Amino acid sequence: MTADQTGVAAWESLLRVHAALVPILDREVQRATGLPLAWYDVLLELNSAPNRRLRMTDLADRVVLSRTRVSRIVDELVSHGLVARDDNPADRRSAYAVLTAEGRRRFRAAAPVYLAGIARHFSDQLTQVEANAVRSAMRKVLRAQRG
Repeated sequence: MTADQTGVAAWESLLRVHAALVPILDREVQRATGLPLAWYDVLLELNSAPNRRLRMTDLADRVVLSRTRVSRIVDELVSHGLVARDDNPADRRSAYAVLTAEGRRRFRAAAPVYLAGIARHFSDQLTQVEANAVRSAMRKVLRAQRG
């Protein structure tokens, strides 16, 4: 296989694994906790942010969803009491998404299910060396994209 073919095959594998595992993880997290995986992703980023709050633009940069979808998901989370929106006093055009106590509780309940799913369906299938190689390669690609 040429280098070009190997690169395309690696890309194809990445897409196939993503397409196969995301719906499985989504079903498992939803079944156990009632949270869709996209909600979990937003709650994860807010939980790890300083003061558990992020400007909407920063949240959109961190999650693996489109900006439009992030806004819709935050609206859904607000309507369920898991996130609040706060105006940004420094910039009236932007707002903060803030994790509520209930949002944190629900996130913490979902985290073990999500992590167990990642282990069962992904990392348990790899050796430590393979997992480190995947991690290293993906970081290298991300660094190249961020300049």
